[in-house]
Formats: sequence, C-alpha cells, structure tokens
Amino acid sequence: MKYICIHGHFYQPPRENAWLEQIEVQESARPWHDWNERISDECYGPNAVSRILNDAGRIVDIRNNYARMSFNFGPTLLSWLEQKRPQIYQAILDADKQSIHHFGGHGSAIAQVYNHMIMPLANRRDKETQVNWGLQDFERRFGRPAQGMWLAETAVDTETLEVLAEQGIAFTILAPRQAKRHRKIGAKTWTEGIETLRPYICNLPSGKRITLFFYDGDRSQAVAFGGLLEDGKRFAQSLLSGFAAELPEPQLVHIATDGETFGHHHRNGDMALAYAMNYIETQSQASLTNYAHFLSICPPEFEVEIVEDSSWSCEHGIERWRANCGCQTGGQLTWTQAWRTPLREALDWLRDKLALVYEVEMSRFHADPWALRNEYVKVPLKRSIKRAEAFLRAYVPGDHSTQDQTTILALLEMQRQSLYMFTSCGWFFDEISGIEPVQILQYANRAMQLAEFYVNVHLEEQFLAFLEAAPSNLPQFANARAVYVQYVAPARLNLTQVGMHYALRAIFSDDSEKQEVLNYDCESEEFERYNAGIQRLVLGVTRVRSKVTLYEETFSFVILYIGQHHVIGHTFGAWETEHYRQFIEELKREFERSNLSAVIELLHTIPNQKTFSFFDMFKDEQFKLLNGILKEELSQANNSYQKINNRNYNLMTVMRSSGLEVPEILRRNLELVLNSELETLFEDSDRRVSVRKLKSRVQEMSKWDIKVDVEKFRYLVGHRLRRLADSIPTRTNREEALLNIRQVLDAIHPLGIQPDLAKLQEIVFRRLRGMKPTELGGTFHKALAQLGEIIQLDVEGILVKERV
Repeated sequence: MKYICIHGHFYQPPRENAWLEQIEVQESARPWHDWNERISDECYGPNAVSRILNDAGRIVDIRNNYARMSFNFGPTLLSWLEQKRPQIYQAILDADKQSIHHFGGHGSAIAQVYNHMIMPLANRRDKETQVNWGLQDFERRFGRPAQGMWLAETAVDTETLEVLAEQGIAFTILAPRQAKRHRKIGAKTWTEGIETLRPYICNLPSGKRITLFFYDGDRSQAVAFGGLLEDGKRFAQSLLSGFAAELPEPQLVHIATDGETFGHHHRNGDMALAYAMNYIETQSQASLTNYAHFLSICPPEFEVEIVEDSSWSCEHGIERWRANCGCQTGGQLTWTQAWRTPLREALDWLRDKLALVYEVEMSRFHADPWALRNEYVKVPLKRSIKRAEAFLRAYVPGDHSTQDQTTILALLEMQRQSLYMFTSCGWFFDEISGIEPVQILQYANRAMQLAEFYVNVHLEEQFLAFLEAAPSNLPQFANARAVYVQYVAPARLNLTQVGMHYALRAIFSDDSEKQEVLNYDCESEEFERYNAGIQRLVLGVTRVRSKVTLYEETFSFVILYIGQHHVIGHTFGAWETEHYRQFIEELKREFERSNLSAVIELLHTIPNQKTFSFFDMFKDEQFKLLNGILKEELSQANNSYQKINNRNYNLMTVMRSSGLEVPEILRRNLELVLNSELETLFEDSDRRVSVRKLKSRVQEMSKWDIKVDVEKFRYLVGHRLRRLADSIPTRTNREEALLNIRQVLDAIHPLGIQPDLAKLQEIVFRRLRGMKPTELGGTFHKALAQLGEIIQLDVEGILVKERV
C-alpha cells in the first residue's frame, strides 16, 4: 500500500503582555488588532472550512482540512484560540475526533513542547517540564493521550529523545538532514543518510526507544517556498510521484511545513491543500494517513542514529539560537547577530539564579518543588481565582497563611515566566530590538519582579550588565540594555497601576461595583460619581486581587475628568476616616460650584499620592476611551457635513451641469457624507438592508464619481451579509432574506466592492447540505439556488452529493 501524510506545524509565539496575559494592539498587523487575529482569519479559520472547486470555479464542497492531515497546534496558540476564536478552536478539536474515525482509531493531532523552546539548549529539568506541560495541555483539550510530539524547530539531541520516550511519546518528526545513518534492525553495517519513505527506531542509551519519521525535504520546501500551492492538482501529483518503485510497500510519502503556509504565507493555500487531499482520495493511487495510523500498520524495520544538536531551520545545527551563525530573515546585509550569544548567556544566568531561589523557597512548602512545577500548568490553562485556590488545596495542602499562598503561586509563576523567556522566536530574527526579543525580555522582567516582591531577591541590575554585551544593529540602541530600558522596563506593572486603570474605566462604566480588569479582579467597597456637563468627578475605595498570585491591595482613588482625553487621577492609601470624609465633602462642594482650579488644588494636597492620566492606561483601553469620545464628536461632525451638503447640493448640481468646476471642499464634503451614509446602511444588524436607500447612495456616488474605501466596505458588507444569512432559520419569510442578500450584492457591484463571502458561502452551503427532501423544489430551494449562483456555489452539485 502507498500512503501520503501532510503535516502542518501550526504555531505562533506567545504574544501576551506578561502581566495582563492579553495581547495588546500590534500596529504591524493592521487592520487586524494583532497578528494572532490576522493569521486566524487568513489561515486557521479557512483551513477549518476550506473550499473545493469544480472545473467552472464553483464550490462543490467545504472541508475541514485538519481532519485529513496530521497537525500540531502550539498550546499557547490553542489557549488564545479557545478564548478569542472559539469556533475555530472547536473545529480543530472536532477534526481530531473525525480523524480517529478516518484512520483506524488514531487521531491526527499530536502534541508540541509547550512554549517552543529549543530543546537541545535547555537543561534536563526544563526539557522534562516542556514535554510534561505539552502532554497535559494536549490531553485536557483533545481528551486523549498524545502519541506523537512536535519539537520546536525539530531541534533535537539524544537527551531530548530520552525525555520524550520516558514520558510515553511514541514518535516525533525530523528533517532528513537530521539523520546521521541507518541500518536494518539486526544488521551490522550502517548506511549514511536516510530514506524518508519509512519509519525508523532510534535506540537510546537508557534502553528506551522512540520512532522517528524523517519528512520529504524537497517536497516540503517546494510547498513552503517553491510555488507548489499555486495549483492543488500539481501539489497532489507531486506527492503521488514521491514513491519509489524499487522499495517494498507499504511506503509513506510525507511532508512537514509551517501550517501558516496554507493560507497566511500563500493566499488560498488552504484551498490548494483541500483540493490536493480530495484529489488523492478520489484517484485511488494512494491513501491519506497520519503518523500514528501508519505506525500501527507498518512498524519500523530499520534503526537510525541522529545528528546531535540539529534542526530543520538552521543549516548550522542549533547555532541560530545561540550564535552569530549567519542565518538571516530579511534584515540588512550589514547587520550582525552577535547579540544572540550574550542574550542566551544572560537568560541562562537568570534561569539558574531563579531556579536556586525557587528550589530554596519552595522547599519550605513542598517536598519536591520540580514535581510541583510540572503540575502548575493546570492553573494557566484557564486563569481564575477559583482554579488557583483549588490547585493549592490539591497540590500544596496544609494550613497556609494568605501570604504563604501568594508566595507559593508567585514562585510557580516565576518559573513559568522563566520557561517562557526561552521561546525560540526571541533569537530567530535579525535585531535585538525586534518585537520577539523584546517579548522574551518582558518575561524575564516579570520573573525578576516576582522574585523581588515576594522573596526579596534582586537580580535586575546584574541581568542588565549581561545585556550590555549584546549589540544592537540600530544606532539608537547601544545594546540590549538600552532596548530593555526603553521597551521592557516601562511595561512592568503592579496592582496599584491596575487599580488606576479600573478607576479610569469607572469614569464611563455604568456598572463599577465589580469588574474584571484583564488578569485581575476589582471590587468597589465605596464608589461615587458626580456629573457637571461633560465634566465628571469619580471617587471610591477599591480592592484589587491578582488571579495569578491571589495577592490583593485596597486603595482609594479620586479622578477628575475634564473632557476628551483629559484626566487627572490620584490614588492613595487609607486615611483616617473623618479626615477622608471632610476632604471628600470639600472636593464635592468645589466641583458642584464648577471651581475646577480649587478641585485640582485639593487633589494635590493628598498625602502619599500617586498621579495618573490617560497616558497611563493600557493601550487597548486608550483606544476604547478615544473611540467612545470620538463617537459623539463624529456624530456632530456628520450632522454639520450633512447641513453643508443640504444647503449647497442644488448649487453644486447647477455648476456641474453648466460645466463649471465644483469647489474641492464641497466635493470632499459630499464624499464624506455619502461614505458615512453608506457605512450606516451596513451597521451591525441582522435586519434587512434598505435596498432602495442603498441604490440611491450608489447612484449618487456614481453620479459624482465618489470613491469608496473598498477594503473597509469589503469587511462591512461581508459581515452584514453573514448576519443576514445567520438569521434565516428564525425568519418566517426566508426567501425574502435570501432576496435581500442578492439585491445587496447586485447594488454594490458598480462600486467595485467585492465583499468577503467566505462566511456567507459556508452558511448557505450548510443550509443546502441540511435541506429536507420536502424542501427540495420549493421556493426556498429556488431562492437558495439563485443566491448560490451569485456567490459561486454549485448548488445542484451540492444537493446531488447530499442526496447520495
């Protein structure tokens, strides 16, 4: 038998702020909020609902690619998907269940070392935790033990394989150049290199063994960089041509590449993948499989030795992650990666110092601190105060004080940050000031802060001395220390700052009694708000509690909001109650008199105060506040533009018909008005779109040759049409909803807007596949068929397949 396996390594480095555990806005990903969102829309989502087209270019099927390929998802990426893209997340889990049915009881998902650490550069203890956490995360999500595990960058050494085998992993996947030599089991003579069409046993010094698959390097490269995804049929034929006539069967042609290749790096790569897998299945020349399934029907008959300290993405072995090896990713040719070695040395030093602190301090609470660290992954899997408290009861039982409980959790979190600071992407690119090195330095910062605050160990100055030896390629930075001071140190957060943020949010919130501020719970003990026109005075007493360490603080706050983004805020500790009451009463009196200068003067009399303003808010919250302020301002501006247009429209028409040039400022005003009116028609709703108004606006735009923001309206129209399609089952007149969608698509055509129809196609496809026999031939069937013609669905082909 001939088998084909396509493996996708789906992974993004953790991008969450080390204190907030949320990704802040990333400008380079615009118009998306961040790179995870962007890649999800370009790759992870499309692969769950990938289209297969017929020869006429119409959709005949929509498939979940994950169900028929082999794949791994980074645990930190899955955590993000679970929170932010639950439908995609569920489709991934469902695909594994489907693959179990397709492939003889063997699921296609495999685990990954937890946060993509380069394993040969890690010590034994960290290797064990990386594997342990990856396995626990996998089983919690997929509901079964993992049989295989993906190594970050496929970087490998014998000790790593020992750890995998020790923890029950049956196989891993490596690049062909990572095989040193092979031989038939029981033979004495070795042959250099590898034949990728079969699995191999690797016998380990401990007496354990693990199976290794070495993917087809040439075909994998052709997929990633050689344009093979431009044609799904050519992709499939390339895989089918990979078998060797001189070798006995069964044989396995298998490739491995970054999963983001299928849609993010190569637009519509998911469709090429779907077509190729469908072609392979229908041609009957080979069968699709996954690694666990193939291993069950073809146990290894050969053994192999690996090339120590090797990887798939660095021809120098693993030097990319510790040396100036010359590997580059598009930076300037004159740039050096001499910063890589000092960065590695600095973090190795910090890891060892933190390990000593952890071991000494945690030994007061637990007999085996490192076994406890292995269990800690259960807490960040889904952050909550209840989960942290349950973990302490289960794994560190005893009558511990509140302070001891926070110390235990802080020490464990310190170790998590210590592991995260070795995430591989920190060394992958060309410059120490890039977002990836800055991110891992942020984890180092957080780990050192926990050591300082909870066990009074100060390491930052020594760490910064190490960073001075890591040179930047940019003139504004002398070295990594300068990068740390400018980008990393300002990110350090404490509970008082979280409380400040809560207080700022309270200016506009209708429910301020209890709020969740990212990774913290905030609860008001007292809260008062006073309005005077646009000005507001907010004051209160709030308790802030960390979901990570359970540490809490109570503080008082007073905020004066003057208007727009102008905020004057102060936090302070508790006063003697009578003094506090007198101060508040005086503050309120001056505010009610609109004596702002007196209010500000009073605020400055607060002892031990900490001031804050709009610029101290978290970046995403700054955007929310500004958008809220601008919404009202924009509404007023639109009204003004509309009045100007109403007064001058007839005059503009006369000038135009007389061949006179309309003043540019009036044309621009008309453009703003029409674009705003068009945008209003597509505001988020599942109500039908007014086609009469839409046609009128389009006619006006054509008349005056008004340009539209095509990209913006592509998204807006696509989203509104999806909402309309989603609402079809709840409507009494389903045909009317389908007609409205068709009319909208027809009306916007002159504007050159090509809306994103992916979700609409999926919804209509599901409706067709789920149609009851009694509905076929009726008016709803006819309306679906008419819409299908417009959105490129082969309606009859889909219905025929459903009936079969």
